[in-house]
Amino acid sequence: MTESATISTFTRASTIDRLATESFDLVVIGGGITGAGLARDAALRGLSVALVDAADFAAGTSSRSSKLIHGGLRYLERGEINLVRKTASERKEIHRLAPHLTEPRWMVMPLAGRTMLYSLRLAVTTYERLGGVAPRDTQQTWSGSTLAENEPLIDRKAFPFALAYREYLTDDARLVLANMRSAVAAGAAVLNHARVVGFTRQGSVADGIEVRCALSEREFVVRGRVIVNAAGPWVEALQKLENPEAQPFLHLSKGIHVALPASKLPIRNLLVLNTVDKRRIFALRRDEVVYLGTTDTTYEHGADMWPEITLEDVEYLLEPIPRHFTASACSPDDVITTWAGLRPLIADPNKKNPSELSRRDELLVGPLRVISVAGGKLTGYRAMARRVLGSVAEQLGRDLPELALVDEPHLPGGDFPEGFELPELAASLLADPAHAIDAPTADRLARLYGTEARAVLALGNMPIHAGSRAVAGEVRWAVEQEGAATLEDVYYRRMRLALFELEPAAAIEPLASFMAEVMGWDGPTRAAQAQQVQARMASDFAFR
Repeated sequence: MTESATISTFTRASTIDRLATESFDLVVIGGGITGAGLARDAALRGLSVALVDAADFAAGTSSRSSKLIHGGLRYLERGEINLVRKTASERKEIHRLAPHLTEPRWMVMPLAGRTMLYSLRLAVTTYERLGGVAPRDTQQTWSGSTLAENEPLIDRKAFPFALAYREYLTDDARLVLANMRSAVAAGAAVLNHARVVGFTRQGSVADGIEVRCALSEREFVVRGRVIVNAAGPWVEALQKLENPEAQPFLHLSKGIHVALPASKLPIRNLLVLNTVDKRRIFALRRDEVVYLGTTDTTYEHGADMWPEITLEDVEYLLEPIPRHFTASACSPDDVITTWAGLRPLIADPNKKNPSELSRRDELLVGPLRVISVAGGKLTGYRAMARRVLGSVAEQLGRDLPELALVDEPHLPGGDFPEGFELPELAASLLADPAHAIDAPTADRLARLYGTEARAVLALGNMPIHAGSRAVAGEVRWAVEQEGAATLEDVYYRRMRLALFELEPAAAIEPLASFMAEVMGWDGPTRAAQAQQVQARMASDFAFR
């Protein structure tokens, strides 16, 4: 294994040279959580691995989720025991590998009566047993003064009880990046902004992919013994390149989230709210922002990178607020940011409502022996990788070694000292006079970068603009360590400013200046990059 978990934009040319000249055991198409997890697992087991993505890593579904590592209690209620068992137990393993990206929080369900409370306590007990939850993290029942103290905003006349159980808050895009960098540390070659435009073949079997780099216009072929199509909502488009007669098998579901200033909805935990159509959505607190989601509606416009956000979507998510809290109703004008993504669900002719469709994953092998994988959940990405690797090993005609848990390395930033969790790490950053940062900045850096936060600060501890918790060193880190090549890459997926800043638009111009300095952009390039991001944000608010 190599020692460096570095994906540097400054070495893209040499990465392309490697992709174009080597022959790999496994070629992965798609840089979301499925592709990243698969590349990491395969490389750790000794396979030579290449991965390309048409856009940026995590640019699609894998940066547009509710950002939870959770087992899916609602799937237990529908009887999907095996799915819940696998994902509930996976929570602990992801937390072990990346404690900075799996923050334990209380998930709180407001309840109107004791009957529902007793029923849910039984379900959560089963859920906890399936997931091997530690005694200190088992469920709690809140009522009366306890409920008032822990979540004072809940309307206790309507909801005199609440059940609280442990789940984990994550950062989906950064979890992808951590897996991608871990794959590189194990020897994988990865490249973003590199679109697959065709397959090469030897006889009746695909033996490579034809790729076009969007940044350099360079075209090249990546050779591989096995090819996996893990392109998420774009799986079917890749299947058409392999087989123009391929039949559709996905049901695309649109999920949107809206964010409010926490001053508008000052909840303290992660809450489950009931919608008018008897679904459940989340209200999730992250620093000074509360975001609500998600919708789950059929999307019939194809695999768009940026699905449309409608006024109906936004109002649907805001509607439960006055029914659950003593806070005033919120309007679309209160929304400070939004995001929307597409879930590539497996279609079921007997079920038309996407909320009824299973989140199982499915493998299909095409006529050129390309393995396509779709479906699944963020929490279950490691188990999905293991399943895909079974098919990869079969095509390779060899057995792959088992990954012993004790030998599996932490994800970058996850090597916490014994006894450390996020609060302790943040406190240590704050206490170091060399860093000269405030407590909110320390908390943010600990959550995004884990033990690598000190290395980020060493590149520059100055805020990117007055009042921001983001620091200048993050820009160089994003480019030199995480493969960011555009302002959008940094703004949306590396530093997460588009999602979790109270005034996200205020960061665009100063961030563009820092990015121009790192990348060596001239004035027109810097302006074009800033304008592209500003236009992107404006389109997210077209519902107003």
